Amino acid sequence: MKKIKSFTVDHLRLVPGVYVSRVDYVNAYPVTTFDLRMTSPNDEPVMNTAEVHTIEHLGATFLRNHETYADKTIYFGPMGCRTGFYLILSGEYTSADIVPLMQEMFSFIADFEGDVPGAAAKDCGNYLDMNLPMARYLARKYLDEVLTDIKKEQLVYPE
Repeated sequence: MKKIKSFTVDHLRLVPGVYVSRVDYVNAYPVTTFDLRMTSPNDEPVMNTAEVHTIEHLGATFLRNHETYADKTIYFGPMGCRTGFYLILSGEYTSADIVPLMQEMFSFIADFEGDVPGAAAKDCGNYLDMNLPMARYLARKYLDEVLTDIKKEQLVYPE
């Protein structure tokens, strides 16, 4: 069985960044999957489920309410390894194309106050597993250390 593309990326050389993971075509329409890598794989501790879950709720809410990207957002959710998130958008984009959107989204998460959208028993299957302070911290860290002054090597997978 062939390895899927994401398992062919050298995770020993991968640094936090914004990467195009793949572009697929559905009925001739492009769909771009992004790898939003927040921690250095196999080097830094992974994110805990509570903050990952909180970022997922806030990020999905932000994207599905965004003036430009609401109708283009197909999916936003965590990687199983808990080192980042996948974002799937309708259309063909480069990593650089979505940096302003990610800056806006992670600023929203870093500054969010109040009740996390969907964090109630009737709305979520694991609503108690949330950590807003840590989600805000991680969003600010990603924003400050990666997104604000993103480098070329943080936009293209390592060879």
